[in-house]
Amino acid sequence: MTVIAEAALDLGDPQLYSSEERFALWREHAAADALVWSGPGSSPRGFWSVFSHEACRKVLSPTAPFTSEYGMMIGFDAEQPDNSGGKMLVVTDGEHHTYLRQMVAPFLSKAMATTLGEFIDEEVRASVDEALEAGGADVALRIGPSLPAAVVCEVLGVPAEDRERLVELTNHAFGGNDSAFDKMSPSEAHSEILMYFYELVSRRRRDPGDDLVSTMLADGRLGPRDVLVNCNNVLIGGNETTRHAITGAFHALSTVPEALPRLREDPSLLGKAVEEVVRWTSPAMHVLRVATEDVELNGRVLTKGTPVVAWLPAANHDERVFADPRAFQVDRTPNRHLGFGNGPHHCLGAALARAELAAVLRVLAERVKEISLAAQPKWMRSNLTQGYVGLQVDLH
Repeated sequence: MTVIAEAALDLGDPQLYSSEERFALWREHAAADALVWSGPGSSPRGFWSVFSHEACRKVLSPTAPFTSEYGMMIGFDAEQPDNSGGKMLVVTDGEHHTYLRQMVAPFLSKAMATTLGEFIDEEVRASVDEALEAGGADVALRIGPSLPAAVVCEVLGVPAEDRERLVELTNHAFGGNDSAFDKMSPSEAHSEILMYFYELVSRRRRDPGDDLVSTMLADGRLGPRDVLVNCNNVLIGGNETTRHAITGAFHALSTVPEALPRLREDPSLLGKAVEEVVRWTSPAMHVLRVATEDVELNGRVLTKGTPVVAWLPAANHDERVFADPRAFQVDRTPNRHLGFGNGPHHCLGAALARAELAAVLRVLAERVKEISLAAQPKWMRSNLTQGYVGLQVDLH
C-alpha cells in the first residue's frame, strides 16, 4: 500500500533524529511505501520524502529523471540551488561528473586501499591498544574520528599536524544544530575549511606532490574554486560518514556478545560484517534530488523541479528487504543496503571505507574479548548524518 500524506512534523527538523524514536518513524513510512510532503520550514519551499528500499533505489537509479546539481541535502531546490552545483563532484551530473570521478577515483580506489593497508592497520592498532590500556574510551571522540581523518589527509596531502583542526571543522560543518558543535555555525566552518585548502593549494602550486590536490592542479581544466570545493568534498565525504560507521561498529558489536568470537573464529565473515556495519549504522541519513521532468513516484505525478528526499536508513531497515533489521548480524546474506547510495553517485570512497571498517573489525577480533556500553549512546541532532556525539564503551 502506498500512502501519500502531508507530514504532521517537518521531516527536516534535526530534533526528530536525536533519539532512537526515529527508527519507528522510518519503519512505519517504509512499510507503507509512503510518499510524504513536508511544507516550508527546514526547506524554504518544502519537499517530498520516500523511505522504502524500492522507492529510494528508484530515485537514485542511473536512469531516474532526477538531478543532484541543485544540491544534495534538505534546504536546496531548483529555486534555491547549491552554489557548488556543477562544480563539486557530489552535486554534478553528466560529462563533468564523469570527468571528476575519473580524476578522483584512483585516490579512493581498491588499489589505494591496498597501498594504504599497513598505514590503516597501524592507525587502528594504536587507537585500539590505547583504549584497551585505559579500559575503554569514548569512541565517538577518540577512535571514530582518528582513522578516517588520517586516511583522507594522506589522500589529500594534508600534513599530520593539521588533522585535528580539520576534524574539528568538519564536526562544526556537519554537526547540524547539535549543541556540542555550537562554537561556530556550519557556514563559518565551511568557510574556514575552504580557507585552509586555499593555503594548501597555494603550497602545492609551489611544491607539488603525488597527492590528489597536486593532481587536480596539474590537470589544468579546473579553476581555483573548483579545486577548493572538490577538496572540501573529499574531506567531508572521506571523514564524516566513515567516522560514524566506525563508532557504530563498536555500538553494534556491544549488542551482540557472540559477534567478536565469531569473527575471531571465522575470518571469512569479515566482508559480510563490514557490509552489515554499513547497513546497521547508515551514517548518510538523506540525499536530495530534483526532478528533471514530470515523473510518477509512489502513485503520484511530481512535476519538473520538485525536490525529493530519499531517507537511506529507512531503506536500510525496510523489513520487506531485511529480516529483523535492527539486529546486527555478522553473516547477513543477502545485504542489498543503500549505505553507499546507488547509481552514478554511488560513494566513490566506498573501497577506502570498507578497508577502514575491515581493519577495525579485524583488530577488535584479534585484541578485544568483549565490548560493552558504559553509557547510553548520545546521538547527533542532525538530519544529514546519523551519528554519535558520544559513545562511551568498556573494552576487555
